[in-house]
Amino acid sequence: MPEIARFFGIIVQMFFDDHNPPHLHAEYQGHKALVDFNGNVLRGDMGSRTALRLLREWIDLHAAELMADWELARDSKPLSSIAPLK
Repeated sequence: MPEIARFFGIIVQMFFDDHNPPHLHAEYQGHKALVDFNGNVLRGDMGSRTALRLLREWIDLHAAELMADWELARDSKPLSSIAPLK
């Protein structure tokens, strides 16, 4: 599963040819969550409210890039890295 970003210990990945709705997979300190591009946790948890808040902030900043990577992943094409939250 390609990693598209890493910041503050949060790892963000996308699967190739994954199911709808558009989403990402995030991991923080062993906790895993499937999160849509509105910041809603669809499954799992981040184990930290702060990590989830940071992830949601990053999603808001990069929504268009996430959707572009989603389309690439659906077509099994290489994904672009997205700038981390600073």
